[in-house]
Parts: sequence; C-alpha cells; structure tokens
Amino acid sequence: MLKKKLDDFLTDCRRLLVLTVGNELRGDDGLGPYLASLLREPLTGMGHVLIDAGTVPENFTGSIRREKPSHILIVDAVQMEAEPGTSGFIERERISEYSISTHAMPLSFLVKYLEEQGDYRIALIGIQPENLEFGRGLSPRVEGAVHELASLILKALES
Repeated sequence: MLKKKLDDFLTDCRRLLVLTVGNELRGDDGLGPYLASLLREPLTGMGHVLIDAGTVPENFTGSIRREKPSHILIVDAVQMEAEPGTSGFIERERISEYSISTHAMPLSFLVKYLEEQGDYRIALIGIQPENLEFGRGLSPRVEGAVHELASLILKALES
C-alpha cells in the first residue's frame, strides 16, 4: 500500500525534495537523519534534493524555495498507534491529525507555510517509533523500516 501511494504521489515529479526530520540523540527519532545518510548520494545523482533538517525544519524554508521542487516528501517519526516500524503515507490534508515526533513547531504549520510560498505537492511518510529515549540508537524494527523506505523511494523515482 505504501508503494502504491508513493508511486501515485510521485506522478509527474520533475524534482523531488526529501526533507528528513529528527533528533539522533532520541532513539527512533533519529530515523530522519539516518534516512538522509542512505539517500543523499543516490538522490543527488538522480537530480533530486535531500535536506536533513534535524529538529528545526522551519529553518530550511528558504533552502526549499531555492531548490524549486515540484514535490516535497517529509519523513519523520510519527505516533500512529501502530506497531513499531510501521510506515504510513500521510496526505498533506491529514498531517495535523498526527502527533509528529518531538519538534517545537508542528509540521502542519510548516506545510501550510510552504504551500503559501510555492506550488508544491507535499506529503509525509511517518514511521512509528518504538522508543524516543535520550541516548538510545534506532530500534531494529525502525532501522529495517528506514532501509525499506529508502529502497521504495529510489525505486519509485526510477520508474
């Protein structure tokens, strides 16, 4: 199901910008930066863009506008009341319904601001965290989900 939704989202994609969000010091909240490390080279090689926004995605709005993407895919740890490592595709209209990780500004505010700044197609892929404790690394299930997501994104862009 995630593959289909991602394929549909990327229809007519001229330039994808993947915006990863997260804090590497808080367990599974570090999934965004980890995904960024997996995707940076392949995306750049395909002419797409990756921004690892850490815990302050709102600080990158200028960079996002300068890149002129047609599509923005935000990836973050999201409390979805699902099994840890579960990935979910969240349409732009529903982003405000979810508890998004541990960041100061809700992603729904960022999305609203970006929509006012340009004609972007925006979606969020959330991965259910297992732990958000300080000093912990990624849990095995979340790490596996990040690898699967990286593969799905790259395959969707190749087709």
